[in-house]
Amino acid sequence: MNKTELIAEVAAKTGMTKKDTDKIVDALLDTVCDTLAKGEKVALSGFGSFDVRVRPERTGKNPRTKKSIVIPASKSPVFKASKNLKDAIDK
Repeated sequence: MNKTELIAEVAAKTGMTKKDTDKIVDALLDTVCDTLAKGEKVALSGFGSFDVRVRPERTGKNPRTKKSIVIPASKSPVFKASKNLKDAIDK
């Protein structure tokens, strides 16, 4: 399912227009992104939680030259599904 299909499905379930639903979905996604960018956690009860994981700087090897390189520290988003979501998928 892509974003357009998600918007159509939500609009059908709520009886709202696709245009209004698109605004709501965009606002939700923007809010989640902005909150994660601040380093804060987003928890949606019954669905799961989004968090930011920090990866420290580390040493790696270039596979072509076999030389050691420094891989810089980075941040990446992570999602942990709630028990309700896991149970719904398991059915």
